[in-house]
Amino acid sequence: MGVMTESTLESIALGWLKGLGWRVAHGPDIGPEERADYSEVILKRRLRDALVQLNPDLPPEAQEDAFRKLTRPTETDLVQRNRTLHRWMVDGVTIEYRRSDGSIGGAQARVLDFDDHANNDWLAVSQFTVSENRHTRRADIVLFVNGLPLAILELKNPTDEKATLWTAYQQLQVYKREIPSLFAYNEALVISDGLEARIGTLTADRDRFMSWRTIAGDDVAPPEMPQLEVLLKGVFERGRFLQLVRDFIVFEDEGGGKLTKKMAGYHQFHAVNVAVEETLRAVELPPLVRTAGQRRTGTEGDRRIGVVWHTQGSGKSLTMVFYAGRLVRHPKMKNPTLVVLTDRNDLDGQLFGVFSRCRELLGQDPIQVESRAHLRKLLQERQAGGVLFTTIQKFLPEEKGDRHPTLSERRNIVVIADEAHRSQYDFIDGFARHLRDALPDASFIGFTGTPIELD
Repeated sequence: MGVMTESTLESIALGWLKGLGWRVAHGPDIGPEERADYSEVILKRRLRDALVQLNPDLPPEAQEDAFRKLTRPTETDLVQRNRTLHRWMVDGVTIEYRRSDGSIGGAQARVLDFDDHANNDWLAVSQFTVSENRHTRRADIVLFVNGLPLAILELKNPTDEKATLWTAYQQLQVYKREIPSLFAYNEALVISDGLEARIGTLTADRDRFMSWRTIAGDDVAPPEMPQLEVLLKGVFERGRFLQLVRDFIVFEDEGGGKLTKKMAGYHQFHAVNVAVEETLRAVELPPLVRTAGQRRTGTEGDRRIGVVWHTQGSGKSLTMVFYAGRLVRHPKMKNPTLVVLTDRNDLDGQLFGVFSRCRELLGQDPIQVESRAHLRKLLQERQAGGVLFTTIQKFLPEEKGDRHPTLSERRNIVVIADEAHRSQYDFIDGFARHLRDALPDASFIGFTGTPIELD
């Protein structure tokens, strides 16, 4: 590629984005019709137009109310503000308005169209200047969707010995302190020095900025392909970026009021998408269009989803959360019930803790099953929904040698086995039959962090 300076790296990046369907503009050319002055971080006309287009059934004052809420967030803490705005982008902004008969109506105003990416406004702006609290800073590239600044790219000059990936990282930390309003809507931060490229969230420290090593998820990109090209094409292809925002970002409350924003890595993103596809196959609901080219072995409706094998320390619990979140919201699953099976060694409830902290993504609190009776009550009475945590032992019948009574014949029950411990191998013989007796039409998926026998 020859020698790249910062400005050519910027124009190469903009070229890649343009190829993905983003429109491209130069910051200094953005006139007052887009933003009144440098203190405005939202391209307000684009946001207004999007709210009108995505909410044709809402009266103008309701659309205006949504606009006002989005543009004037109330939280003083940046991460809290980011969390609120993230939820509004994903779920819609809750608004109230007066109906023609005088009664008050409530609604969710849509901010992004997740189903049809072309129905959004996509704009990449280079050299975007922001002034706040007597600081003026200029970001290399800011990516706007419907006028909201959802991503920031900080690029360093590859020919400058002193400028590295981490110079770009430090630069973003300075911006965060000095022009925080640009970060309120942020979903992704990208740093690159021309050779390496990493992606992270608003709260990510250095070791949480990760490489993105694949474009479509079929295979790892060849080493000669520039990392920034792989990352931009892998993450900012418009459909994938919307999916990342909706399904693959969580805020974990680490206790003591410390919020951490986490985004799936490329391996989690693509593993979950394949697992969801396989789930739809196994449950025998009409299959999705196959996205990634993995070899499939299952047949339609066989209720065997498969096993997701994770290397140690690569975020298995979060992968399970992302998987659960996608299933719970998938229209074809018709509000499924998820039964998460842990082994009695998981007594500290570690996995349950992760799911509880990510309740916003799941749209519900997970339930910890207290006893066999409680398990039966939950499964027999539920017609839909629920994320239930139970140990395998609760599926044993009361008397040795008994068969377990059928608890539910619904097809949209998915049993997620966390095979964290070797003790589960005897489960496969002993408990499987009881589980099948209890939930004859459920489908099964395993997540494991230990190497499994190849057969």
